[in-house]
Amino acid sequence: MASLLSSPFTLPITKPEQLSALSQKQFFLHSFLPKKCNQGGNKSNLRVKCTAVGNGLFTQTSQEVRRIVPVNDKNLPRVKIVYVVLEAQYQSSLSEAIRTLNKNGKFASYEVVGYLVEELRDVSTYETFCKDLEDANIFIGSLIFVEELAQKVKTAVEKERDRLDAVLVFPSMPEVMRLNKLGSFSMSQLGQSKSPFFQLFKKKKSSAGFSDSMLKLVRTLPKVLKYLPSDKAQDARIYILSLQFWLGGSPENLQNFVKMISGSYIPELKGTKIAYSDPVLFLDSGIWHPLAPCMYDDVKEYLNWYGTRRDANEKLKDPNAPVVGLILQRSHIVTGDEGHYVAVIMELEARGARVIPIFAGGLDFSGPVERYLIDPVTKKPFIHSVISLTGFALVGGPARQDHPRAIEALMKLDVPYLVALPLVFQTTEEWLNSTLGLHPIQVALQVALPELDGGMEPIVFSGRDPRSGKSHALHKRVEQLCIRAIRWGELKRKSKTEKRLAITVFSFPPDKGNVGTAAYLNVFASIFSVLKDLDKDGYNVEGLPETSEALMEDILHDKEAKFSSPNLNIAYKMGVREYMNLTPYATALEESWGKAPGNLNSDGENLLVYGKQYGNIFIGVQPTFGYEGDPMRLLFSKSASPHHGFAAYYSYVEKIFKADAVLHFGTHGSLEFMPGKQVGMSDVCYPDSLIGNIPNMYYYAANNPSEATIAKRRSYANTISYLTPPAENAGLYKGLKQLSELIASYQSLKDTGRGPQIVNSIISTAKQCNLDKDVDLPEGVEISAKERDLVVGKVYSKIMEIESRLLPCGLHVVGEPPSAMEAVATLVNIAALDRPEEEIFSLPTILAETVGRNIEDIYRSSDKGILKDVELLRSITDTSRGSISAFVEKTTNKKGQVVDVADKLTSILGFGVKEPWVDYLSNTKFYRADRNKLKTLFVYLGECLKLVVADNELGALKQALEGSYVEPGPGGDPIRNPKVLPTGKNIHALDPQAIPTTAAMQSAMVVVDRLLERQKADNGGKYPETVALVLWGTDNIKTYGESLAQVMWMIGVRPVADSLGRVNKVEVVSLEELGRPRVDVVVNCSGVFRDLFINQMNLLDSAVKQVAELDEPEDQNYVKKHAVEQAASLGVGVREAATRIFSNASGSYSSNINLAVENSSWNDEKQLQDMYLSRKSFAFDSDAPGIGMTEKRAIFEKALSTAEATFQNLDSSEISLTDVSHYFDSDPTNLVQSLRKDGKKPSAYIADTTTANAQVRTLSETVRLDARTKLLNPKWYEGMLSSGYEGVREIEKRLTNTVGWSATSGQVDNWVYEEANSTYIQDEEMLNRLMDSNPNSFRKLLQTFLEANGRGYWETSEENIEKLKQLYSDVEDKIEGIDR
Repeated sequence: MASLLSSPFTLPITKPEQLSALSQKQFFLHSFLPKKCNQGGNKSNLRVKCTAVGNGLFTQTSQEVRRIVPVNDKNLPRVKIVYVVLEAQYQSSLSEAIRTLNKNGKFASYEVVGYLVEELRDVSTYETFCKDLEDANIFIGSLIFVEELAQKVKTAVEKERDRLDAVLVFPSMPEVMRLNKLGSFSMSQLGQSKSPFFQLFKKKKSSAGFSDSMLKLVRTLPKVLKYLPSDKAQDARIYILSLQFWLGGSPENLQNFVKMISGSYIPELKGTKIAYSDPVLFLDSGIWHPLAPCMYDDVKEYLNWYGTRRDANEKLKDPNAPVVGLILQRSHIVTGDEGHYVAVIMELEARGARVIPIFAGGLDFSGPVERYLIDPVTKKPFIHSVISLTGFALVGGPARQDHPRAIEALMKLDVPYLVALPLVFQTTEEWLNSTLGLHPIQVALQVALPELDGGMEPIVFSGRDPRSGKSHALHKRVEQLCIRAIRWGELKRKSKTEKRLAITVFSFPPDKGNVGTAAYLNVFASIFSVLKDLDKDGYNVEGLPETSEALMEDILHDKEAKFSSPNLNIAYKMGVREYMNLTPYATALEESWGKAPGNLNSDGENLLVYGKQYGNIFIGVQPTFGYEGDPMRLLFSKSASPHHGFAAYYSYVEKIFKADAVLHFGTHGSLEFMPGKQVGMSDVCYPDSLIGNIPNMYYYAANNPSEATIAKRRSYANTISYLTPPAENAGLYKGLKQLSELIASYQSLKDTGRGPQIVNSIISTAKQCNLDKDVDLPEGVEISAKERDLVVGKVYSKIMEIESRLLPCGLHVVGEPPSAMEAVATLVNIAALDRPEEEIFSLPTILAETVGRNIEDIYRSSDKGILKDVELLRSITDTSRGSISAFVEKTTNKKGQVVDVADKLTSILGFGVKEPWVDYLSNTKFYRADRNKLKTLFVYLGECLKLVVADNELGALKQALEGSYVEPGPGGDPIRNPKVLPTGKNIHALDPQAIPTTAAMQSAMVVVDRLLERQKADNGGKYPETVALVLWGTDNIKTYGESLAQVMWMIGVRPVADSLGRVNKVEVVSLEELGRPRVDVVVNCSGVFRDLFINQMNLLDSAVKQVAELDEPEDQNYVKKHAVEQAASLGVGVREAATRIFSNASGSYSSNINLAVENSSWNDEKQLQDMYLSRKSFAFDSDAPGIGMTEKRAIFEKALSTAEATFQNLDSSEISLTDVSHYFDSDPTNLVQSLRKDGKKPSAYIADTTTANAQVRTLSETVRLDARTKLLNPKWYEGMLSSGYEGVREIEKRLTNTVGWSATSGQVDNWVYEEANSTYIQDEEMLNRLMDSNPNSFRKLLQTFLEANGRGYWETSEENIEKLKQLYSDVEDKIEGIDR
């Protein structure tokens, strides 16, 4: 405890009861709760300090609590044992065994000391460990799977291995297993194929995998080996017996284990005969209940015992009682560390649920799940929901996982699957104190991996006592976990007619024109489609209107109001007293918002819940954050708590409407972004308090796995994916179309006398289209034929870039998959990527080879404007589209449904008929294309096509509502990873330790080299010394860590994977290999990236610090140069000065610039820059990871002031710069200019890897491309307007985001606003359509135009401004219902 003295309290917690009383005291848990516990006294000492706790690491415990030194030697030989384990459950059992041996001391006296593997991160602890090994006799290690720590153990033990009498390592990483030594037995060959143990480590195709084979071996080998005479066989037998003793785990087993090893291998005891008993064997897997007389391996016997229990209450005897399955770890049961399991069982039974607690000794729980939880006869589950209390993936634990096997078992079980968390690497107190919540390694092993199995609800249910190492239940958390598991189970038991569902929609920014915001989704049409389907299915949806428009009217308009009021329909008025009774945490909100009801979602007396009820379905509008319009609040570095109206909404849904489930509709709301721990929340974290006990389903866009994961972890959601609208090519319009026609005529007439004349027309039309900013156009000079070709080539290349840009057209409606023909553009893009891991060549690669060229060369030379290659690329692109369209037409029937493609295409087309793509290509210059490569590609495309048009969005929702298991699947970009399809899966991210992959590193090197070359060309031949860049969660999931790898390549390091393929360290690339100086970086991680990839932030921070300390000249290592300068000027050490990895404070997200811009709540750009500095200046320190995010604003400003370039990535076609506000929210371009001593604006670049031809463009080029393909493009805006109300909002959003770019970077050209004004305001017909479809959003559009002009971003004529002002007042009147 001494190491915790800097924190304002110390708790020698021994009893769980004391703990739950403590957890009710808000002050001690969180730094963001009201500090009102101390009456009088000074304010300053009330803050919970999170800085510099002890050694700055997560794990503060010490090995000394596990050290036993014999008091009286009785002159017996002294045997010293040192052990290292992953979890502490062996501590009490082993300590008891040693104390007993010392008490009975006949042969030897024992000294023992144990270390938790995480403690070895601390330098002084590691030194003590090495010292302990110097005079140790026996070393024991178990479950050491974290690579950097495995290396430390290996290094320390290797030094002493020859001297040690015995080294025993149970399942761990191969390099630690090789340390084993018992007499002549060793595992030094492990990792070479001839070693029998290595065969176990190989990833088996069989379901059981390593741990089960190990268990079988452990059972049978001793019997066989007993009769072999050689010493080697006896040593191997003793190793296997040791493993049996260890897995048996009870004090009695461990006592016999120590006797056996001492008698066999300690030289002083060689002559002494030490008798030991055989291991007491427990079942490898079975059913265990604390009150049962024995363990059962037959579920029928267990149920018979359960039915005859005398102690059971009446509820448990009810044959209709809910039944919950529990999955337990055998080691906790046999070592007697099962108090936390008992607490969960007792809580469930007290709440009237029966339990079937199953366990397994190995790391594969799929067999026991199928054996004990499913009725062998009916194949139906015995249970209604299941909780894994192990925290591990279902198959493979911390080592290698087999997710497909796990999913197969869980699909058979078909009930909601919850994975709760025991604290492993932290004591209860360390967790309560941490703003991050769970230890990053535990997040990777026990949150991210179970999510891949479809696990949900990562609730921390047990803590660890720092002295005894024993687990204890956290009663409030256990209560919540059990109620939620029963509530999920209820969905399986209740009839459809009784089930009550609360559908929740969002409104960003708060305005009536924005109700029902969700990415790419037509929300009201989708809700209507869901309700029609539920109605048909037997749910009570009484009074549902006839159309989605009528449904929208019902919710948007207050029917009571005399005229069109700005209010929505009020579903419930909640008085303050009722609110305080229903909302236990209401007083905690007063610090941020004052007393209830406040002025948000309230009429001054009551809190108002907006929405409308149809039968058992309530459609409600989630309130917003509440501080969007307050510039002062937006400046705070930590986000405010939810306001009273927000809390009242969820109290209403749970306690008055009594929802059986809530469905959050679309990406995304604010619940999951409320303050609290990042992962592993406590009961005073706001998302946890708000969601309460309601099962949460959440429709989330398939391409946004990162934010979906936040919803899954922080609001306990079952996230169900929906498709983004099918992508189409942007096409050409107006002047751009004219240009394309001029270029076509130039190609046919260029060698006649008309060539120069046509080129002049091309130049003047290009200027009218404002392409002179993107292409150097000669002014009124005679140019040679070669130069003419080059000018035309460059313009042509630009036009093709615009024309082929992918954009999602319109908005998706849930349950309406695209038709086959709508999927063509998606397939063309899937076909444009090489997939070497599946041996698939891209279509452009195959076509280019046909004409003897390499596609990369064609891309490069087309970018330069070489006319013949621009034409060649054009014909490759057109041919790709043509052949894929031909293929899709042939494989769909008259209804547009896809017929089976995999059955040899000849059977569809009749024998001897040419394949449709070959047929198409035979009329082009690519008729010689490689038939085999084409066939492989098109069979793959056929599979993809089936996935694109499949649909399970409604199906998955109904499964969730019926308490079934929803199959998990990755989120991401369907073009890069078609496995994202079909939608309607429970979205997960990826194993955070798996990135960056080798392929991502390859792509990153290309982009970084292009970026640095481009900046060098723009910067007089000098490399940039510092680049400021952004890391996004979703991008790194979609690209498997490309932007993460870019940071590594800039500073000149590369990732190194361990033997299990996990990336936890880097190696420095030499300056010779790098061929350029190391470029300094300032990395701004989004709040979502911080939550999902804290391990990677740790890795990057340690990499930058490593580079800053290299012995290299400063003109070749800018990281070092700047760190040394900044250390001197700030008076800190070089390592601290090399801090470069920043984000928000824990539990806060975004710089709030987006909220300020969307709500026009900012005065000047300086105010926006202050928000950025205040909210984004929190750093992660790999030297003290336990402290979490610490404010380091001075270093942040100093580092940013050296930036010569800013940089972001675009990685998929659906999201571009003006589609979402996140991109400008993170853009520091103007900020850097204000911080630089010379006041020079940095170059701003955007890498675009949305197509196979990766580009690095300037920010202003990208903004222009975006405006041309979206905001000003009829194909895009007509697609949007086809959704009516929602479409107007989408148009307004694009314009607002464009103003955001003007505010943060100043990189938007005047013509963009001018053209937008002509498109939407000068055109009377368009203007009326906008006004009629969504007057509120139209008003915001007008306001944005006026704001752009008022802030100096758009210069235009007086008439234009007058017209806008007049329209603004007209639309105000219309909204207020005033007829003049």
